[in-house]
Amino acid sequence: MKTISLCMIVKNEEDCLANCMESIRNVVDEIIIVDTGSTDGTKEIATKYTNHIYDFKWCNDFAKARNTAFSKASKDYILWLDADDVLKPEDQEKMLALKEELDDSIDVVMLKYNIAFDQNGECTFSYYRERLVKRSLNLKWQEPVHEYLPITGRVVRKEIAITHEKKHSSGDRNLNIYKDRIRRGEKLSTRGVYYYAKELLEHNNIKDAIKYFEGFLNREDGWVEDKINACYYLSKCYRQINDVEKQQAILVKSFEYDIPRAEICCELGLLYFIKMDYKKAIYWYNVAATLEYPEDNWGFRIRDSWGYTPNIQLCVCYDRIGNIEQAIKYNEIAAQYKPDSPSVLYNRDYFKNRQKKEA
Repeated sequence: MKTISLCMIVKNEEDCLANCMESIRNVVDEIIIVDTGSTDGTKEIATKYTNHIYDFKWCNDFAKARNTAFSKASKDYILWLDADDVLKPEDQEKMLALKEELDDSIDVVMLKYNIAFDQNGECTFSYYRERLVKRSLNLKWQEPVHEYLPITGRVVRKEIAITHEKKHSSGDRNLNIYKDRIRRGEKLSTRGVYYYAKELLEHNNIKDAIKYFEGFLNREDGWVEDKINACYYLSKCYRQINDVEKQQAILVKSFEYDIPRAEICCELGLLYFIKMDYKKAIYWYNVAATLEYPEDNWGFRIRDSWGYTPNIQLCVCYDRIGNIEQAIKYNEIAAQYKPDSPSVLYNRDYFKNRQKKEA
């Protein structure tokens, strides 16, 4: 059986570190904790689970901190987590089974990262990340923020989920790291430009977000999934400044990079829905509803866009044009994805009452 070193960087994580450790302690063979300046009880909690605790002087560079943690590992493979990540019991069992399956031919294992959930705890937003890597490859983290591992060799994907139980926001931290580097005259990488644009959008700096998203799309070396997502985020920027023409154009531009994504088609549907052009809205929601979810794709996915959202919107669109039979049909299809959705339940009552009045 292959062995695993867990490598983490932490700071002021006393509220969540123990949950993370309890969920992983029986899966890994070694735990490496690199503390970047905690002032709470984080290090005391860490001592209950490992003797491998190291201090790192914070320098606004997540890659350097993670590389320090990786350099301390001694087992066959390295797993990385954040302090507010956990393995659910079913995923703990899958990880233990994976250890039995691992062999030297596998260099990198991609695992699902579940980061957003609905009121019933169902995952609504997930993507795959390079979670488990062979130590002998000596892979190095890149980028000071929104860091990543440039993976190589044989890469496999497993249906094992890391669940993100977000305890606190990063606030302006990431944005300020980018701004500081720009002030010092550093040029952002293509990936950096994309993520800086996202940070600007999240902080409602729409003008600069548009500038950097457009700059990213003008570069040729961006990852195709990031290009599609840049079109998606740019459309939201254009909506905020009421530039419908540019919003429509950038959504359609995403089709240049790959086959349509349901997230994009739902945005096109919403664009026409807002304009009360229900015929065109129905067209794009239908496209989204019929697309097959790309299970083998590593990009970001809003799961509701691949089932629930287009169908619940089709229900509303058909109701608006007076086609009640179709509206009821699509409400029930939406219910197959989210049986307890407040919108689905409301619509059922609405249609019952309407049919009674018309009887």
